[in-house]
Amino acid sequence: MSSCDTKPDFSDLLSYIEDKALLQHLIDLTDPIVSFQYEKYENKEYLNKWRKEWQKIYANKAVDGEQVATDWLIQLFNTLFAHQQVILVCSSGEPEYFPAHGNQPARIEFAHGFFASALHEISHWCMAGRTRRTLSDFGYWYAPDGRSAAQQQAFEHVEIKPQALECLFTLACKNSFQVSQDNLFATFDTSGSTFANDVYMQVIEYIEKPHTLPRDAKVLLRTFLSVCTYS
Repeated sequence: MSSCDTKPDFSDLLSYIEDKALLQHLIDLTDPIVSFQYEKYENKEYLNKWRKEWQKIYANKAVDGEQVATDWLIQLFNTLFAHQQVILVCSSGEPEYFPAHGNQPARIEFAHGFFASALHEISHWCMAGRTRRTLSDFGYWYAPDGRSAAQQQAFEHVEIKPQALECLFTLACKNSFQVSQDNLFATFDTSGSTFANDVYMQVIEYIEKPHTLPRDAKVLLRTFLSVCTYS
């Protein structure tokens, strides 16, 4: 367990055994929508294909690992959620969400080809409900780095659950996770922030109560655990 006085170690949250236990809990959940959405791919070539590709990526991380991994993630996400009229896209600029318009699908754009940025933006999409998915950037305000203390507090409050999802996705992909306060140029003392601990506690709650995960997060996490966890 983590306290507010120590920096949480996220790496200890999902051991191999806990991976398997969480996957089983997700499989056991009686959510017909999630089961139907997932099982469309479970008995086809997709899971084996994604698994083999991920094993190759994970074994050769040093060789263009970031680009290959993000290409893999884009393909997986866009296949898994094609029926929801949404695509994951690498952006050369800052991350942004564009709702569907006419015949054009919604676009989740992540920053500069970074795998972590893609998982972060996906996490926001998973948290957003149907209404927010019709709004640019899900209808949230965003103040750039250098926020005031009040703005930073508001930012951290809305980031707890998305970063907890990002943490689970990251750990399921066998990568390390770090919280982001996204305020490198703060002009006030940030040492009293409980944000990292709040994210850690939310991750624990999701692990212990996976039924509280957003529906699409269950689908994606179940897929990652099936594809990226192997002996």
